[in-house]
Amino acid sequence: MTDLFDGVTSATSSYSAQDIQVLEGLEAVRARPGMYIGGTDEQALHHLAAEIIDNSMDEAVAGFANKIEITLNSDYSLTIVDNGRGIPVDPHPKYPKKSALEVIMTMLHSGGKFGGGAYKVSGGLHGVGASVVNALSETMTIEVARDKKLYRQHYAKGKPLDKLELVGPISNRRGTSITFRPDPEIFGTNCCFVPNKLYRMARSKAFLFKGIHILWKCAPELIGEGEQTPVECELHFPDGLKDFLNYQIGTRTTVNRSAFTGEMPLANDEGKVEWAVTWPEDENGFCYSYCNTVITPQGGTHELGFKSALLRGLKEYGDMANIKKAANVTNEDFLGDACIMLSVFIKDPEFQGQTKDKLTSTKAARLVEQAVKDAFDHWLSSDAENASALLEYVIARSDFRRKKKEEKVQMRKTPTKRLRLPGKLADCSRNGADDTEIFIVEGDSAGGSAKQGRDRATQAILPLRGKILNVAAASLDKIAQNQEIKDMIEALGCGIKDDYKEDNLRYEKIIIMTDADVDGAHITSLLMTFFYQQMPKLIENGHLFIATPPLYKIAASGKNYYALDDDDKELILKKVTKGNTKADISRFKGLGEMSAQQLKETTMDKQKRTLLRVMLPDTGTEEGKEEAFETRRQVERIMGKNPELRFKFIVERAKFVDDLDI
Repeated sequence: MTDLFDGVTSATSSYSAQDIQVLEGLEAVRARPGMYIGGTDEQALHHLAAEIIDNSMDEAVAGFANKIEITLNSDYSLTIVDNGRGIPVDPHPKYPKKSALEVIMTMLHSGGKFGGGAYKVSGGLHGVGASVVNALSETMTIEVARDKKLYRQHYAKGKPLDKLELVGPISNRRGTSITFRPDPEIFGTNCCFVPNKLYRMARSKAFLFKGIHILWKCAPELIGEGEQTPVECELHFPDGLKDFLNYQIGTRTTVNRSAFTGEMPLANDEGKVEWAVTWPEDENGFCYSYCNTVITPQGGTHELGFKSALLRGLKEYGDMANIKKAANVTNEDFLGDACIMLSVFIKDPEFQGQTKDKLTSTKAARLVEQAVKDAFDHWLSSDAENASALLEYVIARSDFRRKKKEEKVQMRKTPTKRLRLPGKLADCSRNGADDTEIFIVEGDSAGGSAKQGRDRATQAILPLRGKILNVAAASLDKIAQNQEIKDMIEALGCGIKDDYKEDNLRYEKIIIMTDADVDGAHITSLLMTFFYQQMPKLIENGHLFIATPPLYKIAASGKNYYALDDDDKELILKKVTKGNTKADISRFKGLGEMSAQQLKETTMDKQKRTLLRVMLPDTGTEEGKEEAFETRRQVERIMGKNPELRFKFIVERAKFVDDLDI
């Protein structure tokens, strides 16, 4: 029999009881912070702030506080004050030599949220939040105003620097004040809070609980130039999640004319659920969910219950309305691009991990579904026009999804299928996208001139018939059926929306080339709207351009000059009509009137032409995000379904028009 220890070095002397290390108190937190707050990066740093703010929010939700002050001080320490009951300061029965405050701040798994007596619902449940923040702070000062007395204690790196001190009697204050500064030994260069992140955190908490007033303050010198963060403000939103949803969607137009909002108690006195949801026409949705005011970025059982209630309600409404296609609708069709705000308050919630990214309480799905279902049924039945618009939108999405699925199945069945290209496309001969370009031109006559004037090796021509569909004001079904749009999608080969694949794009440049007049500008706007909404990545990656054909031809002294517009014409005339020189001016009514040589010379020759590159704001910065929001708002305003917004836009700018040449 082979010896089990054969070949194994005997080294018992190197591993003994002396090698077993016991980390006492909060030493384990400092040794492995990632186990408690997910790491030591900027996100983990702000998790410290969330833990303390959540404790104050729990006091508010329990009905004992209605005001929280959050102050970012000039030394990057953070002060959070509430007017709740105040942390207990009397001796702890199990540790009579320590106050309850010291036990909470220095021992893991201690707190008032286990038995259910002090807090009916709370965001904290493991009893580690405050003690972890204390352990990872360079300094911490706690003041408790309780029973008309003020108490104070100081800590450093999780350890008390002194005993709990009775400062003296007070008469007009109650609650808890905590000031802490994260420890640079733990967080390194990430130890400074970002004002805007804290402000947005405070604002979201105010949205989540209607009764709370949050006072935000920040040392002015900490706010960077151009940063959209107030130095001081009061945050209070009496309509809760409805206000939150309105803030998030801004001026974006929606399929439904009124949002589905509400608040309902959960069965068996388990808590309550609040929601706000709408469906944007641009299909750029989101889902923000919370449990006991704690954000759950990975969702969980409360989201599952909410979405199940809405999907069941919609299908039942479609069945009652005898709309058979409603039975085929999926959650992705209905809620995949909806704007959803969901907040639940439940007893003893169960989360995935200490950072509470996902709610795992199995009861939450059932309780939320029961509470929301009846409210959604009533919302649908109370406004038939609103419900019909929503159902039409969802069925169009369902039809589009099934059609795309059928196309993918068909392509898998015929892997050797030849690439489909529209018949009117005059393709270039070069293989691969490098240094190739496609001109999307207005009409067959312009297409004829462009085909003759192009470089056949690298330039493709796709003529369109008139004005394409305005995708900002059309359903997915209409977009999918429009022949001009189908031709463009097939010619480019890269797909749209989530199916967009950069590697499949057949051309390096996509160039919109229309007449230099009002109709041409309108067609350009329609095409830009199409690419902006259906292929935003194509614009982001720098592929979309606008050609600049001339509006005038000026002949003088045996030479031809071309002017882009009236101003350009006047500049050229000043140069060429010196002395007795006369100029012959002709205006192009369209690209079709230009000869192939003229079109090539002025608009298509890579060495002579001028192209305008279409760009989107850089959303990597706050300024860029604001600019992107404004861009989306203007597209919806000018190109969307609401004619009143478009009329208002025209009226506002009519005063700037001196002469409209029609």
